[in-house]
Amino acid sequence: MEKQKKNNSSLFLGLIIALGFYASDANSQPVVGLDNWFNNETHATTKKPFHYLWTDTENSGYSRWGEIFKARGAQITTVGKPSATALSKINVYIIVDPDTTTETPYPNYLATADITAIKNWVKKGGVLAVLANDAPNCEFTNLNKLLRQFGMSLNHVTLHPVTGTNFEMGACKDLPDHPLFKGVSKIYIKEVSDINLTGTAKAVLTENGKVLIAENKIGKGYVFVIGDPWIYNEYIDHDRLPESFENRKAAENLTDLLLGNVKKK
Repeated sequence: MEKQKKNNSSLFLGLIIALGFYASDANSQPVVGLDNWFNNETHATTKKPFHYLWTDTENSGYSRWGEIFKARGAQITTVGKPSATALSKINVYIIVDPDTTTETPYPNYLATADITAIKNWVKKGGVLAVLANDAPNCEFTNLNKLLRQFGMSLNHVTLHPVTGTNFEMGACKDLPDHPLFKGVSKIYIKEVSDINLTGTAKAVLTENGKVLIAENKIGKGYVFVIGDPWIYNEYIDHDRLPESFENRKAAENLTDLLLGNVKKK
């Protein structure tokens, strides 16, 4: 009987230790939140949310990028209005292409309270990625109010226009020595707005004197900005792009860059 009690005690202790390791692993798993508040479009036919979402598996979605995050051990989730409470539950926050009135009748514009919550979250260690769009396709006025908190703003322009399938018009080949472009010699960016920099913000990719990608360290956090949704399903692989483009590798590098800036708890 005494031996049986010892065996039961050992089994119970082992279970407690295993559960402790599991809880520790779950707590260390980064959570990546994709905005569905400022980008809040509904498909005209299905009446379901779509466009730059994890759940959108069509050309317009980010389902493939989501799979890259999950392959890196991250959890992916969708974020509504970015309150301090909502942001406290995620490590990486991605805002893509905030709506104009041509995309949704009643857009959720970035308000002062949103900007304050996001800025405070970044300063405490949050990782923010903004993938905007070019001039006709993105709400700039309020988005720039947010970006100016981090020394950046977008210009209301369209660079890299691409005609039909002339993909070389969107090619970037002279890539700098930066973790985003490790092992990458050529990427595709179609119709992008450029970025103004102030303070400590730094250019990641510059072309003909125009900053196409930028970053900044703010407090304990990190901010990444590009004026294009860039690596959505249509242009992450070679469904349409010629084999010479390496957007998937760049997307993997971006994923590693964002997760690498998450502060360990």
